[in-house]
Amino acid sequence: MKIVEVKERTPDLIRHLLEVWDNSVRATHLFLSDSEIQSIKKYVPQALNEVLHLLIAEDESGRPVAFMGVEAGSLEMLFIAPEERGKGLGKRLIQYGIKNYSVEKLTVNEQNPQAKGFYEHMGFQVYKRTDLDEQGNPYPLLYMRRPVMQ
Repeated sequence: MKIVEVKERTPDLIRHLLEVWDNSVRATHLFLSDSEIQSIKKYVPQALNEVLHLLIAEDESGRPVAFMGVEAGSLEMLFIAPEERGKGLGKRLIQYGIKNYSVEKLTVNEQNPQAKGFYEHMGFQVYKRTDLDEQGNPYPLLYMRRPVMQ
């Protein structure tokens, strides 16, 4: 598995990452209905094109199987193909983001306890909670950060 920062965000790459996103969300965001996923999905290509650092993990054949977006020390997105979950790829991506992009904070849906537990395992701690997501929907968000080392 190879992690690379994307230099050129081609339509083909965005289409592949959108497929990873869709499969990942359907496997982990069980609180979302199909219509909600379809509604959110419309905005994913824009987010993929606009995030400052887009990193992908490729399998041996060069196919993207996971990606993360990082901006200003914040993990903006992390999605892993369901068949790749549980293999340490998320851990590798987070460690890569911490080491190379100074990732120190992130936001996660409270209704996604697996993700929250994963981020806690990676050393992040909740410091704030909101009742609504950024779009005003009733999906509580947890804001997490890594403790400042003395």
